[in-house]
Amino acid sequence: METPVDPFVNADSLVGASIHEGLERFFGFNQFKGEQEQVVTSLMAGKNAFVIMPTGGGKSLCYQLPALIQEGTAIVVSPLIALMKNQVDAIRSHSDDPDIAHFLNSSLSKLEMARVKEAVATGRTKLLYVAPESLNKAENADFLRSVRLSFFAIDEAHCISEWGHDFRPEYRRLKEIIDGIGQFPIIALTATATPKVQHDIQKNLGILEADVFKASFNRPNLFYEVRPKVDALKQVVQHAIENRGRSGIVYCLSRKKVEEIADTLKVNGVRAAAYHAGMDSAQRSRKQDQFLMQDVDVIVATIAFGMGIDKPDVRFVIHYDMPKSLEAYYQETGRAGRDGGEGHCIAFYGLQDMEKLEKFLSGKAIAEREIGMQLLQEVSGYAETPTSRRKYILHYFGEEFDEKNGPGWDMDDNARNPPEPYEGKDIAVHLLNLVKATGGRHRAGFLRDVLLGNETQETSTYAGEKVADFNGSGEELAPAEAWDGIIRQIVLAGFLSKKTEEFGVLSLTEAGVAFMESPCEFTLYKDKGIRVRSVEPEASGVALDQPLLDMLQSLRKSEADRLTLPPFVIFSDPSLEEMATHYPCKEDELLMINGVGASKVRKFGAPFIALIQKHIESEGIERMSDLVVRSVAGRNAGKVNIIQKLDRRMSLEDIANAQKCTVDELLDSIEGIVASGTKVGLDYVIEEYLDEDSIEELWECFMESAEGTVAEVMEEMEDAYSEEEVRLVRIKFMSEVAN
Repeated sequence: METPVDPFVNADSLVGASIHEGLERFFGFNQFKGEQEQVVTSLMAGKNAFVIMPTGGGKSLCYQLPALIQEGTAIVVSPLIALMKNQVDAIRSHSDDPDIAHFLNSSLSKLEMARVKEAVATGRTKLLYVAPESLNKAENADFLRSVRLSFFAIDEAHCISEWGHDFRPEYRRLKEIIDGIGQFPIIALTATATPKVQHDIQKNLGILEADVFKASFNRPNLFYEVRPKVDALKQVVQHAIENRGRSGIVYCLSRKKVEEIADTLKVNGVRAAAYHAGMDSAQRSRKQDQFLMQDVDVIVATIAFGMGIDKPDVRFVIHYDMPKSLEAYYQETGRAGRDGGEGHCIAFYGLQDMEKLEKFLSGKAIAEREIGMQLLQEVSGYAETPTSRRKYILHYFGEEFDEKNGPGWDMDDNARNPPEPYEGKDIAVHLLNLVKATGGRHRAGFLRDVLLGNETQETSTYAGEKVADFNGSGEELAPAEAWDGIIRQIVLAGFLSKKTEEFGVLSLTEAGVAFMESPCEFTLYKDKGIRVRSVEPEASGVALDQPLLDMLQSLRKSEADRLTLPPFVIFSDPSLEEMATHYPCKEDELLMINGVGASKVRKFGAPFIALIQKHIESEGIERMSDLVVRSVAGRNAGKVNIIQKLDRRMSLEDIANAQKCTVDELLDSIEGIVASGTKVGLDYVIEEYLDEDSIEELWECFMESAEGTVAEVMEEMEDAYSEEEVRLVRIKFMSEVAN
């Protein structure tokens, strides 16, 4: 495929070249992918174009190549500064002229902005990336009117549509702004657009007559799975551990949850990082680079992450929270498997989460609320469908799919584990007759309410005689909770269609009319029970293995004698009890036991792992696959702050004030930090309280102690030292001896 001729090409030498020469000389390819050639040819002919290509389909080349071989500068409207930088860097990597591509946005200084404009004015810049806000500034518009331009490319064009998943009001003014600069061809590009969104974009940009290029939305290498949101955090950690060393993205809707999941992954030995809009641009850029350079395996992020990220080997995308639309879901899952390898897409679905999203919409304007609710209904439909998830997604984007033989037909949980089928001919005919009787002017909710006899404002105001024969009739045909799914399955079968201009309104299709006239066997599927309330982790209920615990305690004593250490220094009783419950057989599994840090595993772990393995083999024990997931006690950020303040030798009182806690509570936190395997430096504090002899006396007391508790040592010392003094020396002792 790739036949690079020259790694560095001067942009000037490409002007006037044919599209095939440009493709080979600049990008190193000897043939186009999909419909790229037709798009480039259309744009070169001065026509408007609308391009829908899934993530990884090669959208960028469709405007980059024409820009390079035409006279003038192409203006690329892009929504994110990080995205612009990535695109500019990618273009510059092919050329020896850094002026070949620039961006113009708020991140530039006045000097940098002047340099960019000079490069554009002299014709050296072939691609200029701008934010819509920058394009809207009078001085920038005046400048663009004074230079030679080739065309305008609107990247991430779904931002134009109110029905799109990432609507930006400033995008709606683009046509007006472009017209104020001059008359140029426009190419709009997006990875996701339903027929309604597509029409909205074209209408807003005034390109209804544009050549439309629509690649298939099917990504056969992606496996789609929806799980009930029960113990979801534990499942996320387990999946990341099972895929250690592989790249993945976890999406959440809140920054707080992003931080919590990232912290939990890290404490369980996964190389993870948090990413959200609350971080400054330098932080976000650093995290993004760490992910691209494989210094971090898993990024936990809000939707702020991923747009335009060109990382081909993302092996899994997990939605801890369901997104607000199927467009968002499709685009985010599309970041997996861009190299053609398998990508696992897992979404956790809970009714509480959907109710929360609906509540967020309650404060919006009526029109926005209605749009948002309908988009959420499609998300619920995808999560709850008992049929092919791939077919559901493709149908949503206006594409038909053969769920028996189509590419990737078996790449979803429903296809591999199909729900129970039942005969649905009579049910389907009954529903289609209701749609016919009501003129095909209503949404699924109205049809369900009529069939179940639910009185709503809509059913009350509708002409009663038209639905009298159907009112409440659905209860005899199927359970009330099944009707939403039944309607969705009949839509997927092609008997009903959703009107593009009236989102969600169902009307009969030719296939539906034919089925009514000549009914035949029709299979429906029972609900798989995905609709659950989000459930927090519960106690596992796994029984403690008392014989193993006895052996572990005996081993701890013998190891303590061999190393001349108190037993509690090696592993605490709660740690041994967890081992006797979850049977850790590897170092990374032992690390997940609370109170066991990396240093303890290294210093003391081997004989304990060997004992557990031998016990499992001799007793024929089958371990549960869901080994305990180590939790994050409190906020890791708070712990880091405490360690940093100790490193700066701040007083305990000052640290406690900064943490908004008492000194006793601060010592609790420091004890927790040490118990988790981290060393701390407290000598400067202890030396203010105690002389060397006192420290040594307390140290010896802990060495000879059976339990190693503060109370035990204070009793031994007959209260010669305060509780705070004893606690401080114990922290020093555990930090240096246990870790």
